[in-house]
Amino acid sequence: MKYLILVGDGMGDLPMAELNNRTPLEAADTPFMDALCRQGELFLTHTIPEGYPPGSDVANLSLLGYKPEEYYTGRAPLEAAAMGITLGPEQTAFRCNLVTLSQTPDNQPHMIDYSAGHISNEESHQLIAALEEGCATDTFHFHAGVSYRHILLVQGGYPQMDTVPPHDFTGREVTAPWSRYREHPQWATLLDKARAILEAHPINARRVAAGKNPANSIWLWGEGRLPSMPTLAERFGLSGSLISAVDLLKGLGVNAGLSIINVPGATGYLDTNYAGKAQAALEALRSQDFVFVHVEAPDEAGHQGLLQDKIQAIEDFDRKIVGPIFKGLQESGEDFRLIATMDHFTPLSLRTHTTNPVPTILYDSRQTSQGCNLPFSERSGEAEDKRLHNGLVNGELLMEKLLERKKQG
Repeated sequence: MKYLILVGDGMGDLPMAELNNRTPLEAADTPFMDALCRQGELFLTHTIPEGYPPGSDVANLSLLGYKPEEYYTGRAPLEAAAMGITLGPEQTAFRCNLVTLSQTPDNQPHMIDYSAGHISNEESHQLIAALEEGCATDTFHFHAGVSYRHILLVQGGYPQMDTVPPHDFTGREVTAPWSRYREHPQWATLLDKARAILEAHPINARRVAAGKNPANSIWLWGEGRLPSMPTLAERFGLSGSLISAVDLLKGLGVNAGLSIINVPGATGYLDTNYAGKAQAALEALRSQDFVFVHVEAPDEAGHQGLLQDKIQAIEDFDRKIVGPIFKGLQESGEDFRLIATMDHFTPLSLRTHTTNPVPTILYDSRQTSQGCNLPFSERSGEAEDKRLHNGLVNGELLMEKLLERKKQG
């Protein structure tokens, strides 16, 4: 038996007037997920425990079968693990975004772009190298990641501050959180020095000349220390792989004991290498039990408030990930159980995540009876969940349901 979880990050949304009161998922053409729904089981999964932020870190930790209440320590340590950074007991990792900030006439900073125009790796790595050269101390060190996503490693104690994700403030004034960052001289000095280096860098001069958003500031958030997690092999006797363009997901996979498959051309956006991801998943299942495939594009479109991009991202996930993987599994002749879902909602009207339970399809190739006979959507999930009383409290139960067995120990 082979097992799969396919995740369209942030696919969930709210009904929109411009879509005749439909959600982007309802408006998108998703024949493969709809077919799986009609043949399989549809229910809601609660990926965000009460009191926890609805981030991709918490939500995907749940989807991998872990209770965030027991294992979550912060987002940045997971991304650090994906980058091969081993945190010491006295080290804290911060997610370090390269962002575009502007100053209004009254000198108030605004978050123009949380991703600095989805800056390329080639450009961002040069900027991070400049920051390491100009800002590194015994306390602070920068480590380059992917595109706008990087890590600041902090040694020892540091002044505490309340951090927030930059994508929660897209197009908005950020005076309040920016002021909190600057309350302590140690942080203020780092932020001012980093901004001066970035604004003067030739890469940003070229980006501005080309009409692109410059990476003119850093934004720190998602801090945490080294987590301690049992592997999926220890918990369920499961060998497997994880496929994603995003360091956060790779870090979750590393800590879960999964093999990380780096697909060339996987970008985390609409131009990602969908075909490479699908093929890598099928190849991994030839020798392993389980594969987790994550696609970031719907979430990125949601954060940017781009309706047509989000619909395209959902349709691409269905046509280029779910469809080819499903067909490949059928052709292999092996029995399989497949989940297609999302980690959280990223409503276009809000441009950030919400805690809504997510609709989830579970398909079993051995099942011959009729499934729920509904299309895949947020409201179909709610209707079916109420009819069957089949809601899942957390991702740990989701994994047990997928594998048809309880965790060990």
